[in-house]
Amino acid sequence: MMGGYLLRKAYLLVFVTVGVTIFAFSLNFLFPGDALSNMTGLQNIEPALAAELSKIYKLDSNVVFQYWAYIGRLLDGNWGVSFTNGMGVYSQVFNVLPATIELAFYALLYSFIVAIPLGILASDVRKPWLDKPILALSLIGFSMPIFWFALILILIFSINLGWLPISGRLSLIYEIPTVTGFILVDILLSDVSYKNEALYDAFKHLAMPTLVLAAYPTTVLIRTTRQAMHNVLDTSYVKAAKAKGLSNLQVLTRHALRNGLLPVIQMLGTHFGTLITLAMVTEVIFSWPGLGSWLVDAIHQRDYPAIQGGLMVMSGMVFIATILFDILYMAFDPLARRRGYGKI
Repeated sequence: MMGGYLLRKAYLLVFVTVGVTIFAFSLNFLFPGDALSNMTGLQNIEPALAAELSKIYKLDSNVVFQYWAYIGRLLDGNWGVSFTNGMGVYSQVFNVLPATIELAFYALLYSFIVAIPLGILASDVRKPWLDKPILALSLIGFSMPIFWFALILILIFSINLGWLPISGRLSLIYEIPTVTGFILVDILLSDVSYKNEALYDAFKHLAMPTLVLAAYPTTVLIRTTRQAMHNVLDTSYVKAAKAKGLSNLQVLTRHALRNGLLPVIQMLGTHFGTLITLAMVTEVIFSWPGLGSWLVDAIHQRDYPAIQGGLMVMSGMVFIATILFDILYMAFDPLARRRGYGKI
């Protein structure tokens, strides 16, 4: 049942959270420098202040008390101070997180719109001439490094044609008040006179990063959808539906598509971590002000508190996305809702 599934995931969430926080906590002692500086983000601390902070951070206690104090600070939003700008890590992380979520969402949306119809066309045995070109296209996209694909798009659409901007989320001539952190939503919520122009400009800034980030999931979705539809169209109930006189469109929409999408949903859940990794590369190339580029900058500058915060948030994103895709899978598959664990 759904309740039992969510309860199991809640237990798993506890173990994952403990594992991630233990790893993040241990980085304070594994990074170069003293643990107090790595925890607080402060450098060249005066001895009197260092003694006081050591008591606050429980550095004068054993490692178990230090870990529990670390958990308490995380829950209070005290994630340390960035080495580079002296600002709180917590506020910085959640300021840049919406840009990454927005980019990943539009990339997945594009992948669904493009890949699923192509995968269905490639699975159509009545049109074998479509199968090989679509598979070849997906193989090329899967094999191409995304940074190279990004450079090709920049060369064509930005440098040669001048159609699309290279970097950022919005041109500097537009000032949009930040409400949600999602640029398109903020533009729609604003009452500026140039709303339409700003929205068009934001779409132009989104175009190339979305295409680049969507390249990998699109190619994988095409191949997964093709194979899944091949398997479903070969089942007895689909053949029976055809024998009843249903049209190919009715067979596809009423019987085949729902079951054919189940492996696609599973694939998205297992590959979401890869998508987040590729988002980091995409954000760096296009100077997209998201969590990925922020974390890469922190790594280059050895900003240890920022690295810890970024790793924890990214781990949480992957875990939450995996649960959401699992719930979506159970919603599409009635058998999964009744399937027991540990039963023979």
